[in-house]
Amino acid sequence: MIADRKLHAAQQEVQSGLVDHLKRLWRYGYVLSRQRDVAEDLVQATCLRAIERAAQYTPGTRLDRWLFSILHSIWIDEVRSRRIRLGGGIVDADCALIVDGEYESETRLMANQVLKLVDGLPEAQRNAVFLAYVEGLSYKEIAEVLDIPIGTVMSRLANARARLADIIAAVKESPLRERRD
Repeated sequence: MIADRKLHAAQQEVQSGLVDHLKRLWRYGYVLSRQRDVAEDLVQATCLRAIERAAQYTPGTRLDRWLFSILHSIWIDEVRSRRIRLGGGIVDADCALIVDGEYESETRLMANQVLKLVDGLPEAQRNAVFLAYVEGLSYKEIAEVLDIPIGTVMSRLANARARLADIIAAVKESPLRERRD
């Protein structure tokens, strides 16, 4: 009887919470696949698997983290089954950035520049950056989503920050920049 109530509670929480997380799941699917249609497929597969496996969810815990883990697992399975390499189907950052019209042009320009820089990071660093700085997950949560040690998360984020800092420094010191000023 208690097990039935827990199962019912898990199913209810998963079903009612899915809609709240669709946009975030799509963004993560897009970061992983770099293709809009693949991101949509990943979200659909994630929703289906979450509903089918709702009994595995612990009510009262972070549903978003559980859903990100499912999506990541589906992506890894997809990559393995197709034996593909990421990098194809890159969408220009100008197309990927969705702005609601209220942002000023400087904000849009800055966001485009950041997206282009992050897009140039290796996949592992790009995924960690997205989960940390866009989704706001803790290092521990990122480690659980990606199924890697927390030290690896810390290393990937540190390397990503260092790489971005080097790129920015190189741009600032560029001879082309000096001629434009």
